[in-house]
Amino acid sequence: MKILLLGYGKMGKTIEKIALDKGHTIVGRIDIQNRADMDQLGASDVDVAIEFSAPESAFENIKYCLQKGWPVVSGTTGWLEHRPEIEALCNEKGGAFFYASNYSIGVNLFFKLNRQLAKLMHGQGYKASMTEIHHIHKLDAPSGTAITLAEGIEAELGDIQGWTLAPKEEPGFLPITAEREGEVPGTHIVRYDSYVDSLEISHTAHNRSGFASGAVVSAEWIVGKQGVFSMNDLLSNLD
Repeated sequence: MKILLLGYGKMGKTIEKIALDKGHTIVGRIDIQNRADMDQLGASDVDVAIEFSAPESAFENIKYCLQKGWPVVSGTTGWLEHRPEIEALCNEKGGAFFYASNYSIGVNLFFKLNRQLAKLMHGQGYKASMTEIHHIHKLDAPSGTAITLAEGIEAELGDIQGWTLAPKEEPGFLPITAEREGEVPGTHIVRYDSYVDSLEISHTAHNRSGFASGAVVSAEWIVGKQGVFSMNDLLSNLD
């Protein structure tokens, strides 16, 4: 499989290693310094693009790939106000677009656990909150994973209508504390507090390999397909 990497930071390099170990070819490594190099690649030169760039670059990168006819797997967060436009373009072009806020299998199981717990906590008198911790290089806050968790809580809990970034708090909104320290790959803690006790669930990533491996598997899966996809589509179709 011929893979174009969009974003060649730590995550891009980890994806590259896993892809090469699996026998794939990297046909381009694009970052902000050499974005014009994409113009040298034709439709048949790329089987799939894996996009982990930056919030300010993601929209244009994904749009460019869809216009070229390249399937795109994206994990960049902080640009999702443009997601409806990207999905419309994907459908218009008959392309393929795969987005996940987190490609780790463990995190996606955590998403399901989070929703189930929120459903159980409905009407039990607990106040929900969340803390997410990432490395100091992460540009957006809260993380895309935290937002996905918040959306799951909102869908199931009943008395939550959105989220706020702490220290700001609003009645009916889930407070999310975003901490940035060292080289932490990612920790997410969902907490429920009442006057009698507290309950929490958490997921801690030990390195970037789980995210990168999931992105490569998603890229392998999306080639030859048309439409807009997510980790739910992938996980429901894996043996």
